[in-house]
Amino acid sequence: METALTVVILAAGLGTRMKSRKAKVLHRAGGRYLVEHVLRSARALAPPERIFVVVGHQSAGVRAALASPEIGLGVNFIEQAEQKGTGHALMVAAETLAPLGGRIVILYGDCPLVRPETLKGLVAALESSDVAGVILTAIMDDPTGYGRVLRDGAGRITGVVEQRAGSPEQLAIREANMGLYCYHAAPFWAHVQELRPDNPAREYYLTDMVEILHRAGHAISSFRIDDPREVLGINDRAELAVVDRLLRERKVRELMLAGVTVEKPETVTIDPDVTIGMDTVVEPFAQILGHTTIGENCRIGACSIIRDSELHDDVEVGQFTIVVTSRLERAAQAGPFARLRMEDYLGPGAHVGNFVELKKTRLGPGSKAMHLTYLGDSQIGAHVNVGAGTITCNYDGFRKHPTKIGAGAFIGSNSILVAPVEIGEGAYLAAGSVITDDVPADALGVARSRQVNREDWARKRRELGKKP
Repeated sequence: METALTVVILAAGLGTRMKSRKAKVLHRAGGRYLVEHVLRSARALAPPERIFVVVGHQSAGVRAALASPEIGLGVNFIEQAEQKGTGHALMVAAETLAPLGGRIVILYGDCPLVRPETLKGLVAALESSDVAGVILTAIMDDPTGYGRVLRDGAGRITGVVEQRAGSPEQLAIREANMGLYCYHAAPFWAHVQELRPDNPAREYYLTDMVEILHRAGHAISSFRIDDPREVLGINDRAELAVVDRLLRERKVRELMLAGVTVEKPETVTIDPDVTIGMDTVVEPFAQILGHTTIGENCRIGACSIIRDSELHDDVEVGQFTIVVTSRLERAAQAGPFARLRMEDYLGPGAHVGNFVELKKTRLGPGSKAMHLTYLGDSQIGAHVNVGAGTITCNYDGFRKHPTKIGAGAFIGSNSILVAPVEIGEGAYLAAGSVITDDVPADALGVARSRQVNREDWARKRRELGKKP
């Protein structure tokens, strides 16, 4: 049995129907680039050094999209300078790939739904039969737009006819070509140069290889899938939205089967690299994005957005709260209507309430900032109470400056802390103070004008206003 297997991903096309300045495979669905989905499935078949991506239009962008060590390290690229069709892409690649021998699997960079299990089945179908190649097919109630699989009286595959070229009898065939192939390399490369642009588009069609190999005496078989949606290609924004929805449904179903409660799952957006622990509840319209990890028994409020963050067990994120690149320890709470951005940290049991914004701030265990507060570039110790309306003035117009607040301090409402400044442990700040100097531990900091009451001032003013 042959062990060498090469995967080719065709990703050179313009995608003109997308009406976009971006190459089609660089559009995103389900939280990833289209071509990234395909590459991840391909890695279930072959190591990176045996995977080749054919690039052309915006090739630099495609290379950059697959440059992450997590997905693309070691992957090879072949340049298709002129895009003359799918068959032409393989003709261009022949010089590089033909010497590798073995078997070849051909995929499309705009088919992100294809599962590794399906690709493994396609390869197994080639290994278990004496044929030159296997094509992926499906029986469809309405195969409009797909190529039809042609068979002779004995049921042998003789070719594939495209929608535009098919006769009425051929277009009545319900077995559709899904466009993915697995071939023994030797016969494929021996005949690939026989492809001709004999069609209205004047392109080299990869589908013609089925008929070419049949004429040369090689048998072709099929591997049939039950759900043709798995190989949906994307040509326009409407199809992109359909595929995005299907990918999101897969992810949400995976989480629910693992013990996560997702309320109104059709409204929730969860990226593929997100992990969520058992008994966590995700409320409607939440978005959990990037490389976020969420522990067990958490609650993610409706319409909240969490990106690239780490939430430990028993964390609660209130409705309409944004958490980005931050870490929330066990039993921490944020929101509703809070914003945590840029490397914030909430210690165990810390609370951030409504209309509070944090930026590069560390809030110690049990500390609270519950209302209408901005804390930027701050280090706040344990069990600190930050009163409503407090702000740290961390920017002087040129540089950012830190604020430090010691454990057990009490920050009165409407305080303004002009950084750089340090409030000692156990210190108090009087409400309404503008603090520009350090406050020692256990001291009271007061920085406001003394109140003056002028007796009868209001009455005299009213009386004065009555005179003509």
